[in-house]
Amino acid sequence: MLHFFCEKSILQEAVSVCSHAVSSKGTSAVMEGLLIHAAHQVTISGFNYKTSIQKTFDADVQQPGRVVLNARILSDIVRRLPSDQVELSVDDRLMATIQGGASVFNIIASDPDEFPEMPVVDETESFSLPASLLKEMISGTSFAIGESENKPIITGSLMELNNRTFRMVSVDGYRLAVRQEEISAGAEETFSFVVPGEALKDLYRILPDGEDKLCTVYPQKKHVMFSFESVSMTTRLLEGEFLNWRSAIPAEQPINLRVNRAELISAVERVSLIISERLKNPVRCLFDGNSLKLSCITALGRSYDEIAIPDCGTKIEIGFNNRYLLDALRACQDEEIVLGLRSSLSSFTMRPVEGDRYVYLVLPVRLKAGE
Repeated sequence: MLHFFCEKSILQEAVSVCSHAVSSKGTSAVMEGLLIHAAHQVTISGFNYKTSIQKTFDADVQQPGRVVLNARILSDIVRRLPSDQVELSVDDRLMATIQGGASVFNIIASDPDEFPEMPVVDETESFSLPASLLKEMISGTSFAIGESENKPIITGSLMELNNRTFRMVSVDGYRLAVRQEEISAGAEETFSFVVPGEALKDLYRILPDGEDKLCTVYPQKKHVMFSFESVSMTTRLLEGEFLNWRSAIPAEQPINLRVNRAELISAVERVSLIISERLKNPVRCLFDGNSLKLSCITALGRSYDEIAIPDCGTKIEIGFNNRYLLDALRACQDEEIVLGLRSSLSSFTMRPVEGDRYVYLVLPVRLKAGE
C-alpha cells in the first residue's frame, strides 16, 4: 500500500508540525492520527475538524499510497530511531513497519478512507508578508484575545488588510491590542476576517523565524489558509461582526508621558510580588508631579515603589489589574513608550514615541478606600 525512504530529521519535523492539528482526545483512532500520502513527494496532514496542517517533503517513494498512523506513537518512534535514514512501509493488512538502522517497529495503521475530508481553499486571492512579522504580530496581540463563550467573536483576532496596511486586533473587554504594519505583496486587496485564538497559537508555533521567509495568506468566506515553506495551515474563521474597536480608543488624552518601559515593568513586577491567585488586589498608580508611585495592599502586606516620569501637571490615581498592565507593557516593542491618560476612570493607552505601529489599551479598576 505504501513504501518510502526519507531523512529522519525531515520526517520528524513534518510529524511535529502537523501534530499541532491532531486532537489529543479524538472521537476515533483515525482522528488521533496523521494522514500520510506518498506520491512523487510525501505529504503529511493533521486535521481536528477546525484546523488542518499539511507539510510536503521530498522522499524516495518506492510505492505510492495513503495511510493513517497514530501521531503520538509515530512521533515517539521517529524521534528515537538511531539512524539518519527512515524506511516506512504499510502492507495490505494495514500493518506499518518503521525502520531506522537496527530498530524496527510494527504498528497497526488506520484506513485512510476514514480520514475526514479537509477543506480546500481557493488560492485566487491572497497577500503575503514576512513570516517573522506575522509571528511578531500574533505575539503582540494574542494576550488580549477573549475567552467569553457568550461572545465567540472575541475568542479570535481580527486580521485586516486595507490600503497596504495589515492590522491585527484583539479585545477581551478589559484590554485592547492593535498591531499594524505596511506590506506590499498583494496589498492592493482589501480583506477582513477573524481567526480563532487556538489556531493562532498553532500558527505561531510553526511559523519560521527567518526574516527572508514569506507567509502567503488566502482568505475565504469561511476559511483562511496560511502557506509557507511547503507547509499549509487552513482554519475555520469565526463568524459574526467584530467589535468596533476604533471607538474604544480615546480620541483625546490630554496627558501623554514618555517613560522608560523596562523601568516601569520592573516597578510593576516588584509591587506585584504580594499578589497571587488567592490574594488579589489592584496595583495603584499615582501620577504625582515627576513621580509615578506604585503601591499594592493584600492580606499578605503592603508594597511600594516609584519611578521618575515627566511632569504630568496634575495628580491622577489609577488602579490596574497587574497582569493586564504587564501583558501590555511587555508587548510594546520600544525602549521608551508614551502613556496616554485622562482621568482615574478613563482608558489608559500605550503607544510608540513615533508612528502608529501599535496601541495597547487597558481599562482601569475602580479603587476602593484602603484597598
